[in-house]
Amino acid sequence: MDLLTPDIGLLFWQLVVFGALFFILSKFAWKPITASLKERETNIQSALDLAEKTRQEMIALKADNEKLLAQARTERDTILRGAKEAADKLLSDTQKKAQAEGQRILEQARESMQNERVAMVAAMKKEVVTLSIEVAEKVLRRELADKKAQEDLVKDLVSTSRLN
Repeated sequence: MDLLTPDIGLLFWQLVVFGALFFILSKFAWKPITASLKERETNIQSALDLAEKTRQEMIALKADNEKLLAQARTERDTILRGAKEAADKLLSDTQKKAQAEGQRILEQARESMQNERVAMVAAMKKEVVTLSIEVAEKVLRRELADKKAQEDLVKDLVSTSRLN
């Protein structure tokens, strides 16, 4: 059982070695270890802060993007409404112009037809007069072939005509 109970000398030297090791470690090793741990803790905290800041920025950017999308949709709707109104107005103006042009062409056609009808009636009258004169001339030549018939016709015309 001697192995289980330590000797005083052994205990003394263990304490001396432990104290020397503790002194050396506290003098040279613990300061760099604690400094590196503190630096690591600072780096981790700054990374967490940066991540939180980035998350907040992403939320702000997302909100800005939503706002921009809403504005873009509003502008798009406004532009589309304006384009539709312009197209409707252009269509209406074009229809009015086409209707006015059709009316003008119709009036021209009516006027042209009226002029042609007047010209045709005048030509027909002229033709009828010419034909009537030719027929009358032929009839008169036949009727007035002799001298007596001519004298009777002149007397008849003089008696029936009124002199002013």
